[in-house]
Amino acid sequence: MLELQDFSCGYGGTAAVESLNCTFAAGALTALLGPNGAGKTSTLMAVMGHVAPMGGRILFEGRDITNRPPVDRSKIGIAVVPEGRQLFGDLTVEENLIVGGYSLPVAAARAEQEQVYSLFPRLAERRAQISGSLSGGEQQMLAIGRALMAKPKLLLIDELSLGLMPKMVDVCIEALTRVRQNGLTIVLVEQNTSRALSIADHVYVLASGRCVMHGSSAEVKDNTEIFEAYVGIH
Repeated sequence: MLELQDFSCGYGGTAAVESLNCTFAAGALTALLGPNGAGKTSTLMAVMGHVAPMGGRILFEGRDITNRPPVDRSKIGIAVVPEGRQLFGDLTVEENLIVGGYSLPVAAARAEQEQVYSLFPRLAERRAQISGSLSGGEQQMLAIGRALMAKPKLLLIDELSLGLMPKMVDVCIEALTRVRQNGLTIVLVEQNTSRALSIADHVYVLASGRCVMHGSSAEVKDNTEIFEAYVGIH
């Protein structure tokens, strides 16, 4: 689904990520782990087109998208749930979902809304509520739902559990498990490493902008010495 080939990116001429070679299989959930400043968010934002490439290539379904603008990436099936949710706080739950499905025909957008409400019944209960007044967990549900409204093939999620109560994290993870069953490919950046390892098919561990190890969740976790040196288990 997605491949980074010797990929580097950064800000103002300074590299945040250097020479990454990563493959994200279709239908799989791949976790990007590592300490703060490792380059995880930069990698996601580069895939979405918000961080400038400095070398290498990004391939999506075999097509080179390295220099395509963010709007084109959305059109071909890439969506992001950004760190901090970044909802339209003065719009209602339903209005945020409508914005997420702006590119769909009206009937299709309505059908996707009902799918989101089925995935997150709490959002259905609060569809007329201003999103800025929701709890953190409800806002994360809405951020995921808004991204799903675009019917993406690839969903990028940055810090799913940040600031959330464990119960709300469980709800979001259960929802992701359900959408994966429909073939959605997911790339997850997550500080809660034990939770990420429990649901990921494959893991890349980044440190200082480089990949220091990768493998299945079991392989990475079993390599205790290296894994704990760069990440730790939380």
